[in-house]
Amino acid sequence: MITLVALTMLLLLLRLVYRSGHRAAFASAVLTMLFFTYGHAYDLISEKWKIPHLGTWMLSAWLLLSALVLAWAGMRRAHFEGAALPLNVISLALVLYTTGSILWKSFPDSSASTTVDKNTAMQELVPPEGASMPDIYYIIVDSYARSDLLKRDFSYDNSAFLQSLEDLGFYVADCTQSNYNRTDISLASSLNMDYLQNLDPAYQPGRTSRRTLWESISRSAVRASLEKAGYETVAFASGFAWSEIKDARVYKTPSLLVSALTAFETLLLRTTPLLHLEDLGWINFDRIDGERYRERTTLVFNSMDALARMPGPKFVFIHLIPPHPPFIYAPDGSPTDPAPFLNEHKRYTHKSYTQGYRNEVEYISGQIKTAVETLLTRSAAPPIIILQGDHGPWLQSGKDNFLVLNAYYLPGHSDLLYRTISPVNTFRLVFDAYFGTHYDLLPDISYYSPIPKIYEFVEVANPCQDR
Repeated sequence: MITLVALTMLLLLLRLVYRSGHRAAFASAVLTMLFFTYGHAYDLISEKWKIPHLGTWMLSAWLLLSALVLAWAGMRRAHFEGAALPLNVISLALVLYTTGSILWKSFPDSSASTTVDKNTAMQELVPPEGASMPDIYYIIVDSYARSDLLKRDFSYDNSAFLQSLEDLGFYVADCTQSNYNRTDISLASSLNMDYLQNLDPAYQPGRTSRRTLWESISRSAVRASLEKAGYETVAFASGFAWSEIKDARVYKTPSLLVSALTAFETLLLRTTPLLHLEDLGWINFDRIDGERYRERTTLVFNSMDALARMPGPKFVFIHLIPPHPPFIYAPDGSPTDPAPFLNEHKRYTHKSYTQGYRNEVEYISGQIKTAVETLLTRSAAPPIIILQGDHGPWLQSGKDNFLVLNAYYLPGHSDLLYRTISPVNTFRLVFDAYFGTHYDLLPDISYYSPIPKIYEFVEVANPCQDR
């Protein structure tokens, strides 16, 4: 709306100046193109060449081009009536292309996995006679590492946090590994209770599309099974569209009226000369990004009491971003600017990543402890709570990509858990224990895959298997 209003005012102003609608329209169109291509050109040039004071040169060039366009539009010998039709056709084509792309991605992929296996129907969930259906909280703590990795590589001891969980009745799997080394792949596997290789032909080596993968997270077998049994799904905004179940019965997100600029708005600003407002210190895009992450995280923890009191049964899916970057919290929870953790190439060094990660692990651990205490004390009946890392921290290699937190609160069924249980077996075990299904457990295996060949899986051994 802001753009449309500004362009309308520009068009009317130039029409008064040139006393010609065609001249004004041509000048407005070219000036708009220059304005919204500036950031793309700037990024392209800065990536290929190291030019001192590039911003000054670019702004000067764009101002000169703008002046030439305005002068050209005012020349008596120039006529623009003939340009109207081709420019309108191009504009219409761009609008139709964008609209079509939005609509195409808005329709669910009918081929997306919504069952445990394409060849096996989901089993019906039936709780034991006389037993109520417990609320289920599935909380993904992004890249939260296993205790031994935290001690060895980050010099951080989270044993007090783990002990507090055990004191509350949690089982902490101290030899667990994630099944995959990337969030979306891990979630698609755990929420569909099988390895991706068994779920859909789309997950084969050589393929790179993630559409089916992302659809299988929001339309997972776990969600479908629980909703069929009478559960209502509750989900939260994470900042990553593919992990946001926006069509959940209850979907919680910070109000756009009071929050910082959205990710789209900051992305749009970066395509214009307004990106240099950051150079002048008038705006800090990284700090804005950090504020949005804090708003979403705060909303989750502030909702715990209301969640516990909400009538059930309900399946609550929460994807917590910390301790995954950007690093937005000090150990005491005070806000930090994520920008200083990045070097001049917008990358993390080992030292900066370690510091930022430790800060967030310390803060988020305390928040999780308070959250689960609230859920356990305020819920009308004992809930099921699963705390799980989706993959290991960044800058790790080998098996360290897979060493994650994996803690379960399964009232009455903790005896079924074991040290090496992995996320793929989480809901197989829960459904068999509480709802009488017979999914049985799969072998606990970890698979590494690179970018962009995310479906070229290589097995990674778990040394704990031999213990």
